[in-house]
Amino acid sequence: MSDRATGQAPSRLVAVLGPTNTGKTHLAVERMLGHASGMIGLPLRLLAREIYDRIVKLRGARAVALITGEEKIVPPRAHFFVCTVEAMPLERQVEFLAVDEIQLVADPERGHVFTQRLLHARGRFETMFLGAGTMAPLVRALVPDVEIVQRDRLSSLTYAGSKKLTRLPRRSAIVAFSTDRVYAIAELIRRQRGGAAVVMGSLSPRTRNAQVALYQSGEVDFLVATDAIGMGLNMEVDHVAFAGLRKFDGRRTR
Repeated sequence: MSDRATGQAPSRLVAVLGPTNTGKTHLAVERMLGHASGMIGLPLRLLAREIYDRIVKLRGARAVALITGEEKIVPPRAHFFVCTVEAMPLERQVEFLAVDEIQLVADPERGHVFTQRLLHARGRFETMFLGAGTMAPLVRALVPDVEIVQRDRLSSLTYAGSKKLTRLPRRSAIVAFSTDRVYAIAELIRRQRGGAAVVMGSLSPRTRNAQVALYQSGEVDFLVATDAIGMGLNMEVDHVAFAGLRKFDGRRTR
């Protein structure tokens, strides 16, 4: 879906950059729904499912497709495609195209896909890249005609200090960096605080969605997850606690 390949006039290119909780993904969804067709690439399957469900409520299931490595729901006349970045069907022409968490161009394993999208994936009329503010110099270097829009955080973050698990406030998310640690913390919270939801990429789509719903509904007040929840998931969390400060990233501990 490259303008260079099709010979079309370049679409409007915008990079919306800023920290978490700035409404970047929400803005992209609003912009997409303002067009007759659109596609958005997201970094997580769970986030793709969340955005898909949101758009289905607005436009109906017949108008929206979901394409990830695990799920594929493609109605015959879908106008809007919600995908993981790797699963984006770029052979389809759409008026609007967005890629979320574009800073993953630096990821050793997934970076080549995000780089390809940054350089070549385009909507016919509008293209939007979303990501961290630190991406501005690189985006300008790789896409010289891009318009940079900086957004500020919609809420404030404050450091609350160290706390024991048993003293964490309700509506807390506890982030751990291994599957074993996630399950161990969740079991401890269940024994001492009454219940916890678990969210990890390795869970099946049905289980993962059910765990998110368990927390969002208020049935449990604690969420234990890997750091993947930091990639744009919209969770009603008042407090975030890290179970550790060191993580093995697949190559080294940092």
